Amino acid sequence: MSMMNILVVDDKQAVLSQLDNLLSPLGHRVVMANNGLDGYEKVQKEVFDLIIVDHLMPLMNGIQMLKNIKQHIENVPPIFFMTTQGKDNAADLIEHSLCDTVLDKPLDETHLLSLISQLNKQNTHARYL
Repeated sequence: MSMMNILVVDDKQAVLSQLDNLLSPLGHRVVMANNGLDGYEKVQKEVFDLIIVDHLMPLMNGIQMLKNIKQHIENVPPIFFMTTQGKDNAADLIEHSLCDTVLDKPLDETHLLSLISQLNKQNTHARYL
């Protein structure tokens, strides 16, 4: 599995730590942002292979952050959208064009790792060459 540059955006430190502890030991580089505005600024400065973003956050929520990314960033990487509101409810809130996958919180780590390994097989870096 190749190393991925992953941005995790969540206002809860516990979730940031959980994903860092899950992904870093596998060799991925995890960059953390604690709100949508912070996450959006990081996406403008750096190329990521995957963005994992929370739904409800202060300053800029996940949906607003994704809209900004889609409007202003070229080569948008795959986006996983996390929600405590229930996957089906979130699907009504978020246009499917904004993200690739909606994940329920608390996160199913096994499912998340399986999705990431599928992305990895698609060789995300190829898009940036």
